[in-house]
Amino acid sequence: MHRTTTAPTAPVGANLAALRDHNTALVLGLLREAGERGASRAELAGRTGLTPQAVSKITARLRDGGLAAEAGRRASTGGKPATAIRLVPGAAHAVGLHLDRDEMHATLADLTGTPVAARTAPLAFGAGAEAVLATVEREVAALLAEAAPATLLGVGVAAPGPLDHAGGVLHRVTGHPQWDGFPLRDALAERLGLGVPVVLDKDTNAAALGLARTRAADSFAYLHLGTGLGAGLVLGRGVHRGARTGAGEFGHQVLQLDGPPCPCGNRGCIEALCLAAVAAGDTGRAARLLGVGAANLVRLLDIDLVLLGGRTVLADPEAYTAGVRDALAGGAGGAVPVAVAPGGGRTVVDGAAELALAPLFRTTGGV
Repeated sequence: MHRTTTAPTAPVGANLAALRDHNTALVLGLLREAGERGASRAELAGRTGLTPQAVSKITARLRDGGLAAEAGRRASTGGKPATAIRLVPGAAHAVGLHLDRDEMHATLADLTGTPVAARTAPLAFGAGAEAVLATVEREVAALLAEAAPATLLGVGVAAPGPLDHAGGVLHRVTGHPQWDGFPLRDALAERLGLGVPVVLDKDTNAAALGLARTRAADSFAYLHLGTGLGAGLVLGRGVHRGARTGAGEFGHQVLQLDGPPCPCGNRGCIEALCLAAVAAGDTGRAARLLGVGAANLVRLLDIDLVLLGGRTVLADPEAYTAGVRDALAGGAGGAVPVAVAPGGGRTVVDGAAELALAPLFRTTGGV
């Protein structure tokens, strides 16, 4: 991508509090779904249950704020042709960050979630807070210099779990217990100094939030096998985080009593078994283990779909898809579909950007 050679004007943190009431969020969400064709005020009123007058006031505010614009006129059905309204994708942007154990991905996404700039850099997660914060600060500054967004909504951060999504605090990240209790969300907000909200969630939850926008199924599991193993759960179209935001620690279900030790402190966890098989080059065994865990999850939650992602899966997607599909075959009510998550290697970082975009559209994805 083209890189600017002069320092751009710093993005302005969006003050959109006046636009974040429930009815406005409904209209914004429908305009987002409608795409470039847009929607007429009558269509928006019909789908929201709002009065035409209320819709007119909301769309006028959105146009004044630069978030919406006219998209042409509908064909006449006998009266005056209706004017369609569309979302303006470039009116504001959000940063998405995927912090993995050995690398980070950064993206700048417009209001539709479409990336307009991206960066990847090595990341030594085990080196501690100062090293990680310095890397993130440098890469975000470079990302914003490249794309020069006028308005920034926020920063979404996807990190390894377990963590406290509500408090923005890391817990004992598997393999890196020194992060336990670190307030990563607030530390990043201070370090970046952008004056916008920072949202922290598990990498798998961020991915699930982004995937939920496709509405492929009301309930599904996203299983991520990379440097670790975890799950993002969507139940009833909302991300299920649990009462303490600790749901989805899929990798630490015990499959083998008295099995090999896992960095979490238990023995025989599916993550330890699966990563050991990957390290040994036994993809078939790793895929079967992933399938056994997926089958346990499907039986427990009766979900409609299993999506797979993560760099290890993407290195041999057919083998992992087949292994999980075989384990799920013959289940009660028929086999549950299995597929690689759309988005490939961008699934998590695009979901991270959605963490920052979602409040504008009230798609917060559960609790």
